Amino acid sequence: MELRQLHYFVTAAKVEHFTVAARQLNIVQSALSSAIKALEEELDAKLFVRSTRQVRLTPAGRTLLEKAQIVLDAAQEARDSVKAVQDARYGKIGIGTVQGLPPFLDLPALLADFHRRYPEVEVRLCQGGLAHLIDKLRNGLIDLAFLPVVDTPPDIVTRMIACEDLVTVCALGHPLAGRTSIDLAEIAGHAFVDFEPDRGTRRLIDDAFSARRLERRTAFEVSDLDSLMELVGHGLGIALVPETVAAAWQGEIHVAEIADAEICWELVVASPAKSADGAGGGAPGRFLELLPEVE
Repeated sequence: MELRQLHYFVTAAKVEHFTVAARQLNIVQSALSSAIKALEEELDAKLFVRSTRQVRLTPAGRTLLEKAQIVLDAAQEARDSVKAVQDARYGKIGIGTVQGLPPFLDLPALLADFHRRYPEVEVRLCQGGLAHLIDKLRNGLIDLAFLPVVDTPPDIVTRMIACEDLVTVCALGHPLAGRTSIDLAEIAGHAFVDFEPDRGTRRLIDDAFSARRLERRTAFEVSDLDSLMELVGHGLGIALVPETVAAAWQGEIHVAEIADAEICWELVVASPAKSADGAGGGAPGRFLELLPEVE
């Protein structure tokens, strides 16, 4: 029994005329008659008493009409519900971010904009390390994640949304204070305050020093940006941070450019590859539309 057959049957039952029903359905009468006949054969029951002028429902037909209308209404409700989710009229979205999300991506402002546009969508946020977030994406526990640029596995797709150079920051009384530009080799000779492995810019910075075959000492490891900057301000080490972070702490720390290397804090939004084809629909797709894109 198909929805199409039930739709044809209900239309014919309501107008009590096959020709009129076929015209309303925009099909030929023979197609309508064939569909009704197939339905009667499947149910092993006569549904209509036919005459040259009209058709009337049999007792079996009246019973089917009641049930068929319920089925068709439920099917339409299902269609409407799916469309509402696709249009982000309601639904859920899970978003993950690495610790120390760079300030050049204003996530609270993005969420506020999204909420104004789609107020019935429930948003769930979580923070974690890179491996943790990728695992959540793979298992469908979140829809999107903001991550630093990494070699992501093939089942995860990414899109770059921001890029900013890192600069050196140190306490105002640090030996490097007053310098406007410092070589990476000289920076390596000082104690660092940095994120824990797999958090923030840690991997990016580690890779930059490894590429130059330079070793550095991390005196303090932290899990959040504010702690990192406060420790730097107290002279417990230097750090490499995005320019906007350094600007926000201007007056409390000294800032110097890296003279012989460009280390860019590149941020991507990641999603499961299996959902990429459907990214244009639903709350995740609508959220992606609000994000900037960097070539």
